[in-house]
Amino acid sequence: MKTGLISYHPAFIKDLRKLDAISSEHATKTENFFQKNPLHPSLRLHPLKGKLHGLWSISVTKGIRIVFERMENGEVVFLSIGKHDMYRSL
Repeated sequence: MKTGLISYHPAFIKDLRKLDAISSEHATKTENFFQKNPLHPSLRLHPLKGKLHGLWSISVTKGIRIVFERMENGEVVFLSIGKHDMYRSL
């Protein structure tokens, strides 16, 4: 998997602002790591199923995930960030 430019859905930015400072810092580090090596096992990259089919998830911490969409041109759109239960709101 190659990653190109990462863009941010407004909902992602809103969710990111709700995180505490430590989680926000972890998210920034995870994004940088994702750009360098999106297939690294520590990111726990996986496709989502069911109504979220076509979207992907990576782990920021044990309890926080980033959900994103891969575009055909290689761009990645970060859609949401939060605890595992955020999948219900997507």
